[in-house]
Amino acid sequence: MRNMFVLSLLILLSLLNAAASFGQSADTRMKLGDVDVTGSFRTRVYGWDWFEASSGNNQYGYSGNLLRVNFTQHRKGWDWDAELAAPFLLGLPDNATAPAPQGALGLGSNYYSANANSQYSGMVFAKQLYVRFKDLGPGEAGSLQVGRFEFNDGSELVPKNATLATLKRDRISQRLIGAFGWSDIGRSFDGARFSYSKPTNDFTFVAATPTQGVFQTDGWGWNRVGFGYLSFTHEWGSGKHAADTRVFMIDYDDWRHILKTDNRPAAVRAGDMDNIRIETFGAHSLHAFTTTAGTIDALAWGAVQAGRWGTQIQLAYALDFEGGFQPKVLPRLKLLAKLKPWIRGGFTIGSGDGNPNDSRHGTFFQLLPTPRPYARFPFFNMMNTEDRFGAVILRPHATVTVSSEFHALRLSNANDLWYGGGGVFQPWTFGYVGRPTSGRRSLSNLYDASVEYRATHRTTFTGYFGYAQGLAAMEQIYPNGKNGEFGYVEATFKF
Repeated sequence: MRNMFVLSLLILLSLLNAAASFGQSADTRMKLGDVDVTGSFRTRVYGWDWFEASSGNNQYGYSGNLLRVNFTQHRKGWDWDAELAAPFLLGLPDNATAPAPQGALGLGSNYYSANANSQYSGMVFAKQLYVRFKDLGPGEAGSLQVGRFEFNDGSELVPKNATLATLKRDRISQRLIGAFGWSDIGRSFDGARFSYSKPTNDFTFVAATPTQGVFQTDGWGWNRVGFGYLSFTHEWGSGKHAADTRVFMIDYDDWRHILKTDNRPAAVRAGDMDNIRIETFGAHSLHAFTTTAGTIDALAWGAVQAGRWGTQIQLAYALDFEGGFQPKVLPRLKLLAKLKPWIRGGFTIGSGDGNPNDSRHGTFFQLLPTPRPYARFPFFNMMNTEDRFGAVILRPHATVTVSSEFHALRLSNANDLWYGGGGVFQPWTFGYVGRPTSGRRSLSNLYDASVEYRATHRTTFTGYFGYAQGLAAMEQIYPNGKNGEFGYVEATFKF
């Protein structure tokens, strides 16, 4: 397996060199008549050292790659888009799964099991295929999109303020519904989207079902899950105060009749194949204040849930409060000034379930998110989790971003499970896993760092490394080794 990792790394380095050379010389877009042709190729080499189990391989490497080619044509009053995706996975681990509760030893196990236990897997499928009608309604501000498309909740309106735009992209978007673009396959949605958008206001309605994908390279099919999403976003403020606020609601329905992941006894869960129907009501508000000392930002996000979790009543919540500061460094501190530091911190909580034997399900359900932006070492999510975190972002050059984060993680409720996952990706798999921690709450301290280098406007290189110091809950599950490591190197080339 180590030889496979070395070989994949050599292939990646060759591709990086070729992509960089091509990206510098190719500046013209391709066209087929009136049809614009664009695309991207992303290649990664992963290294996993998952928490050590009693059996199975927790140390391995593999390569994940994704080629996307997009065809689009813009016409008066409407346009269409057709995009093909070709993911291919190389050298997946064939023994990275341990018996419960230790389970999958990193995402290599997820990819392997989701692709018929194959170490090598690939497919070509339609990533997007839609028609969009534009200039609808008063002021010609409406649009209707029908077909297969990508959607990330919270990204409906891009703020003019650069600080707010970054926060919205990195700390708001995709918390509950996302395209899971960080995975080597991603997900799309089949349905319809209506937007009525003006410079400072946006109304969006989406009704759709998620496609298969995420870990499964075959992204053609869809799942018996649907949602309706409704939001209103308003950009406001003036002068030295810029703000962005959204209110939203989501109706989520899962009628697959499969085994749910929760903290009830196995026999009780096995007898509950009723549907899941959850209504989520939430809001966010972003603020940026320009002062003589620098830019101060504040973020608040929250959601409550009600409905049915099979035979149980769903009552749950999640909250996120964050703040940051981008100081104007004194001119005499030239080196520090060149780094353009941004210091941030915050607290996130997703409720857990305190009693597995009652009629209430109190675990916040994260629906269909892209978890990775909020869990860069993706062994946790917002479900039954408290996350106290801090981050430092450095921008020493217009083409370079360096960031480091610390997360102090523990379970919100000791009677609930430690959850992982990002929602449905195939009809027969629930999409979330849960591990009991024997009443322990302290999960892990996570330390990580990443570097992004935008070599050209079409070529980007990224490196990431995370170290998870396992605490009491992790030690209960992985007594052989409660610490974990994860890293990857990546190149993305756009054409």
